[in-house]
Amino acid sequence: MGGRTGGAGGFTGGVSGGRMPGRVRSWPAASRVRPSDLRAAAERDELARGVRNRSIFLAMVGTIVAVAAVTVLMGTVGLLRETRSRPLTNAERATYVKEDIARRWQAWPAGLVFPDELEYVGLTRTQQYARRVGIAPEVRCGAGVDRPVAGVLDEHDCRTLLRATYVDQSKTFVITVGVAVLPSEEERERAAEKLPVDDRVGVRPVAFPGTVSDLFGAAQRQRSAWVAAGPYIVFSTAGYADGRTRESVPTEEILHSELWPTAQSIAGRIARALGEPPSVPRCTQGNVC
Repeated sequence: MGGRTGGAGGFTGGVSGGRMPGRVRSWPAASRVRPSDLRAAAERDELARGVRNRSIFLAMVGTIVAVAAVTVLMGTVGLLRETRSRPLTNAERATYVKEDIARRWQAWPAGLVFPDELEYVGLTRTQQYARRVGIAPEVRCGAGVDRPVAGVLDEHDCRTLLRATYVDQSKTFVITVGVAVLPSEEERERAAEKLPVDDRVGVRPVAFPGTVSDLFGAAQRQRSAWVAAGPYIVFSTAGYADGRTRESVPTEEILHSELWPTAQSIAGRIARALGEPPSVPRCTQGNVC
């Protein structure tokens, strides 16, 4: 007994806490990983995430750039289509003609609106020439015509009145021509329908002192009339250079005189020039499409 007990005691004494002896376990991996290895692994993970994020960013930027490039390309193509030279449409040709005629009173010099010399045909069918005496300053429409006419022009927004005086080749007749500028051809048509049918009213004469027109005033007017062209109403009034009044000249003399045909011819020449259609280019950028 004693020997077994002693043997048992010896055995028991060899185990701490009285537990049964056994194999001691450990974490083999943890015991072998160094801190530097952990840092390197973390850096590799961080680098991998950066590469992935950069790839995603570059893909997004590439997509945006591609979309922008396509948009710019489409816009450029559209712009080129709009701005490239092409044949004018019928509507564009008509608009070109209207706009060119409508701006002539401003675009042309005064000497082109009222030429220095105008050709006309006399009663004997011979070519004759009327000469311009002078060009009056531009005035508002109501200030250069008689009251019944002024009311119509003002109602239809007449812009301005241009006037010049001519004398025939024999220096017997004096003719004042007035160009009333309306906003458009349509407005001119409406105004013309309301003008009084009276050859005693129209544009007021313009006399230039010291010239053959010196005696030409309202009382010397023998007849007045008008003709239309584009947005313009071209008025004319005529009388004798010697100062004879309307009342002093028999009606028969006026009917058989060259006075009125001369006045009509001069006013008609000015109106035709203002309303003559211009040469229209074939294309939007000239004559080359």
